[in-house]
Amino acid sequence: MELIQSVLLGLIQGIVEWLPISSEGQAMLFMVEFLRLSPADALSLAIFLHLGTMLAVILKFRIKFLNVIGRHSKSDQTLLRIIVISTLATGITGVPLFFLLKSFNQGDIIMFLIGLMLILTGILLRAPDSTIDKYKQIEDMKMRDMIFLGLAQGLSILPGVSRSGTTITFLLLRKLNQRAALEVSFLISVPAVLGAVALSLLTSSSQPVVSLENAIVMISVSFLAGYAAIDVLLRFSERLNFSKFCIILGLITIGVAVLPWII
Repeated sequence: MELIQSVLLGLIQGIVEWLPISSEGQAMLFMVEFLRLSPADALSLAIFLHLGTMLAVILKFRIKFLNVIGRHSKSDQTLLRIIVISTLATGITGVPLFFLLKSFNQGDIIMFLIGLMLILTGILLRAPDSTIDKYKQIEDMKMRDMIFLGLAQGLSILPGVSRSGTTITFLLLRKLNQRAALEVSFLISVPAVLGAVALSLLTSSSQPVVSLENAIVMISVSFLAGYAAIDVLLRFSERLNFSKFCIILGLITIGVAVLPWII
């Protein structure tokens, strides 16, 4: 693999990871179609790429993680419960789907449905009785919300199914404040990525498909691009009202889902 290809893969991961489209699916498409890697090798490498964006989350939210560990406030205590419970629930769906991956993948269809749900949520929130006072905060999340959030996140092991898309959609449908929804999605990604990488390494019997130099380049580029993308998305969420935020994300999701059918 050439250095420029490693840079492109890092950029794909860093930019797409936080959008409601599958970074894993886009990276795999690039690797299979243009780099001629096998689907199994492409999947392993796509999972590995998440380490860069995971490091970006840790750096961006380092104070938040430290506060969560120290449980300094009610919000921090709730966040810790969300991270632990959703991670356990993620394993319930994620691990079996990881082993069934080669025989089943309906990622495009699920992506399309996610987009529709986001748009529908945005339209419903434009009703006259939809006010900002009705938006929930992190402290309002219940145990069942945390469990279903984790179950939804586990679906993202399927190429074409966006982790951020499924988790943000679920949280927005539960009327969580949009910035809080983004932050929760970012935070719960860290243990999910660590688990996915560990599972991939433990079940892989083949040699690494890239050199150490290329691996470092991929992680570095995905880290830098991912960190910048987090800032952009957070600012984007603050400038738009809740309804427009949902509709725009939904249109992006549907556009990416139907693009392969058009081409």
